Amino acid sequence: MASLQPSPTIVEQVYRTVLDAICDGRLEPGERLTQESVAQKLAVSRQPVGQALLLLKQQRFVSEAGRRGLMVAPVDRDFMRSIYELRLGIEPLAASLAAQRATTDDIARGERMLAEGKDAVRRNSIAELIASDMQFHMYVYELSGNRLFVDLMRELWNHLRRVMREVLQHREYRKAIWVEHEQILRAIAGRDAEAAASLVRAHLQQAAVNVEIALPR
Repeated sequence: MASLQPSPTIVEQVYRTVLDAICDGRLEPGERLTQESVAQKLAVSRQPVGQALLLLKQQRFVSEAGRRGLMVAPVDRDFMRSIYELRLGIEPLAASLAAQRATTDDIARGERMLAEGKDAVRRNSIAELIASDMQFHMYVYELSGNRLFVDLMRELWNHLRRVMREVLQHREYRKAIWVEHEQILRAIAGRDAEAAASLVRAHLQQAAVNVEIALPR
C-alpha cells in the first residue's frame, strides 16, 4: 500500500486503499490489522485509520481477532451465497428495465465496454477482467433507472471482487463471461426485455456455480 498525503478526504482515501488491498488479495484473510501498522504504512495519523477500519468492519471486510484486535475477514461462503441470491432477484429485473429504457448512446457505451473486456481476456489480466466485469454489471443497473440497484450493488461488488480472483483463473470461463455479456447487451439493444432477463438469470446461475467451486469449504 502506497503512502497517502493528508487531505480533506483522508478517511475515504484510507478506506479505499485498505479495501482495494483486501479485494486484490494483497491483504490476505486472517492478516492482522492495527491502527498503528496501517497508519505507519500509509503515513497518516491513527484517527482516520480507526474510522476507516470501523467502516470496513461494518461492511464485513474486517472482523474481530479476539485480543489481537482486528484482522482481514475470511471470505464467508454463506454470505456470498446470499449475495448471489439477491442478484438473482434484482439483476434480471434491472436487465428487463434496461431493455426498455436504454438509449442509442447507452448501447454504444456498452459496446465499448465489451471491447475493453475482450481486450482484458486477450491480455490475461485478472485485475482488468474483474474491473471490466464489475463495470458491465453496474452499467446494467444504471440503465435500469433504479438508483437503489446502483447504490446497493456497488458495495456488494467489492465482496465479489474477492472471489472473482479465484474464479477467473479458469481461462475458458473468462471467455464465456464476455460471450454472455455480449448476448445480454444484444437483448437490451433489441428491446427484448424478456430475453435480457433470461440471459442475465442464466449468467448469474453459472457464476454462482463457479463461485461455489472456488470458495474454500
